[in-house]
Amino acid sequence: MKVIVTVVDKIISEAQITIPDGLSDLAIKQHITDLYNSGEMLINLKIAQVDFESISAQILKENSTKSAS
Repeated sequence: MKVIVTVVDKIISEAQITIPDGLSDLAIKQHITDLYNSGEMLINLKIAQVDFESISAQILKENSTKSAS
């Protein structure tokens, strides 16, 4: 018997970054978005928490995995 198991987790990552002083809230949000989109922040992201969301299984019948001749 074959079973496809799907596990959904919510992963919370944290990064400590340096932001220039004097930026408005909007400019801070844009700076963070730019760092994330450029990939620069990804090297600093550390997994802080993983929350289990759900698990499901789909049972496959043996003949559904064989190709028709």
